[in-house]
Amino acid sequence: MHIHHSVNPADFIIVFSAVVMITGYLYLAGRKKWPVYRSVLWIVGIIFAVLVMVGPFAEEMHHNFIYHMYGHLLLGMLSPLLLVLAMPLRLLLGTLPVKSGRRLSRFMNSTYIRFIAHPVTATILNTGGLWLLYRTDLFMMMHHHTWLHYLIHFHIFLAGYLFTAVMLELDPVRHPYSFKYRAIVMMVSVALHQILSKSFYPYPPAGVDAVQAQTGAVVMYYGGDVIELLIIFIMCLGWYRSVRPGKVSHA
Repeated sequence: MHIHHSVNPADFIIVFSAVVMITGYLYLAGRKKWPVYRSVLWIVGIIFAVLVMVGPFAEEMHHNFIYHMYGHLLLGMLSPLLLVLAMPLRLLLGTLPVKSGRRLSRFMNSTYIRFIAHPVTATILNTGGLWLLYRTDLFMMMHHHTWLHYLIHFHIFLAGYLFTAVMLELDPVRHPYSFKYRAIVMMVSVALHQILSKSFYPYPPAGVDAVQAQTGAVVMYYGGDVIELLIIFIMCLGWYRSVRPGKVSHA
């Protein structure tokens, strides 16, 4: 029930895209004073995402659910967190010409972006997508159809990035959501993530051995907790900075 990876156009596109994203970010970072640690976060985040999609680890994920769960943590949670902390949108807005920057700002504040960047929408796309994947036959189907495999992983990555960006609000946002509102949505997402991982014990995903499902559940539960706690800590740190004397609070 697994796809054998070899050199194929999709892998080439993924690696090429990663190189372009890293090169482009470093080029923009070199045009202004930009913290080196953010560039490091960007590079590491991209590398983690690529490792899940291409290479030996990616191959192992297709027939070992435990590896698959580690891949889920890397692609859908840790890589997005590192990329969001690199603040690519802020970097892009700070280096684009004025007219191009205004066009990008208008797009980022369009009705479509405001809809998908709503905390509830982001949670449905992210955590809701995981429920759809693991509690239906979709998980088994993705191992039989290459196009579906890449599509699902692409969605997991983008949904994870969107959710993390919405929760942290590190990049410029014209209509920010209050800390309290984002915190409530975050807690709901954490609960849904934990319930899903626990459900693997009595009800393994389609086509997954019970023993691997249980070990994978532990990886998802505790590994997810660590990354979610990091997100919550950064959220609280941002809130604390916003309510210090002399600061304007949006909470």
